[in-house]
Amino acid sequence: MIKMAGSVEALFSTKAIKYRELGLKDKKLTDKDIKNYILGEYTFLKRPVIIIGSKIFIGNSPATVSSVKAAL
Repeated sequence: MIKMAGSVEALFSTKAIKYRELGLKDKKLTDKDIKNYILGEYTFLKRPVIIIGSKIFIGNSPATVSSVKAAL
């Protein structure tokens, strides 16, 4: 999924409550840090993640929803 998304940051949710609780906004996170947070706590994975063929769609913004509908 990281390869499809282009970066691990694209899959990382900064809106998670734990993101604020842990003060991650004020820290410089490496790709390894972000990956470990996502693997350790599902809340850090931006959702939904939809994979259709070779395309990945991350999040639920109106633009993303429209793109998913078009891909179906």
